[in-house]
Amino acid sequence: MIRALLLALAWLLAMPDPAPAQSPREAARAAELDRLFAALQAAEDSGGAQILETRIRSLWAQAVSPAAALLLRRGQRNLQAEEVAEALEDFDAALVLEPEAAEAWLMRAQANARQGDRIAAARDLQAALRLEPRHFGALLQLSGLQEEAGDFRGALRSLDAVLALHPKLAGGPERRRELLRRAEGDAL
Repeated sequence: MIRALLLALAWLLAMPDPAPAQSPREAARAAELDRLFAALQAAEDSGGAQILETRIRSLWAQAVSPAAALLLRRGQRNLQAEEVAEALEDFDAALVLEPEAAEAWLMRAQANARQGDRIAAARDLQAALRLEPRHFGALLQLSGLQEEAGDFRGALRSLDAVLALHPKLAGGPERRRELLRRAEGDAL
């Protein structure tokens, strides 16, 4: 009997920890994102797709605390004012508060890219995509980094991933044609 209990206890201890339970709010947000992504893929025109994109981005932005949201807004203002070092400080502080926020990683990637640090930008994009694999903004920025580095095939793959999520992306088909031309040119 004791042996059976010990075996059962050992079996329970060997089991991986269950995933943390989502709060009802997080579960509702995840379900809404799933619904919006399905609608985005089925959107008939770019106007409808733009509305869905705006709603998705809004849900991503709402996933952070008010303090982190304030830091992200301030970082965006600093980035727009070409004060990249200050923007990086704001994004770093936001990530201390919200390390699971894909939007914060994306914004820091933008600042790192603006500063010319493509490696740091790529790492930040990787973190954003680990947290939200459907983050078309991160995939689009990754495509841009790959294109700047001369990796046209990689840029095309990343853009194709964007277009699989967001088929009506403004300028997407044109950019794809240009990347395809450049990627095929490299192959010759």
